[in-house]
Amino acid sequence: MIISVASGKGGTGKTTISTNLAMSLASDGQQVQYLDCDAEEPNGHIFLKPNIKITENVTVGVPEIDMNKCTGCGKCGRLCQYSAIICLKTKPLVFEQLCHSCGGCMAICPQGAITEKQRKIGIAQFGKSNGIYFGHGKLDIGNIQTPALIRYVKKRIKQDAINIIDAPPGTSCPVIEAIKGSDFVLLVTEPTPFGLNDLALAVEMVRQLKIPFAVAINRSDIGDDAVVKYCQQENIEVLMQIPNDRKIAENYSRGIMIAETMPDYKYKFLKLYEDIKKMEKND
Repeated sequence: MIISVASGKGGTGKTTISTNLAMSLASDGQQVQYLDCDAEEPNGHIFLKPNIKITENVTVGVPEIDMNKCTGCGKCGRLCQYSAIICLKTKPLVFEQLCHSCGGCMAICPQGAITEKQRKIGIAQFGKSNGIYFGHGKLDIGNIQTPALIRYVKKRIKQDAINIIDAPPGTSCPVIEAIKGSDFVLLVTEPTPFGLNDLALAVEMVRQLKIPFAVAINRSDIGDDAVVKYCQQENIEVLMQIPNDRKIAENYSRGIMIAETMPDYKYKFLKLYEDIKKMEKND
């Protein structure tokens, strides 16, 4: 099973919920894998503290132009929608960091002057943490190919385990890449105007992808009840509410998980998983 934990905005508690869910399931004897696909700023390792066994460079293909073959026709530059190739007078310039690795420039070049070389965009690391299989991707500073790094990390999905994917915040391409293929998406929000606005965007995204989903509300006793009313109006299940508890905040600031120091939460996270299983089965 693949459960993605996502949010319309950052800072809602997505990693708090995904790491505690993984830990609670592992301590209950389940085979669990946690994959942190928030590749621009992964922080699940702060809480799970994994023993990293494997570190791999992640690369993407970018164009390399043989100037001896290039005639300066400009077709590659006109094709590229991301301005990764710009033709000035008779010779093209390549901006590798803008390339999305579509391969169109190689296909259209009439002289066969463009080949592909590999460019490092980040690293992927894998290991274990107290019985949890762990993986995450870290994008190199200045790179924009987040979806490619997420795809690389997701290749490690275990078919015989419960896979918890910690998705990037928002509703852009990296989020879609992370949650694509999931059996269920848990959308984490907070009861504030910003939380509600971004939750509505995330709900529309998941509905377009036709993936079963529900909502968890973090810091549920701040703000107002607009998020709860929205979920009721949209017939969206709220599977978990976590209050604005000082002890939780103190533990979070020290990299300590809720389920470690507040045992009742382990059973709340196990119930969350059972509720997710029921909803996924009934969808």
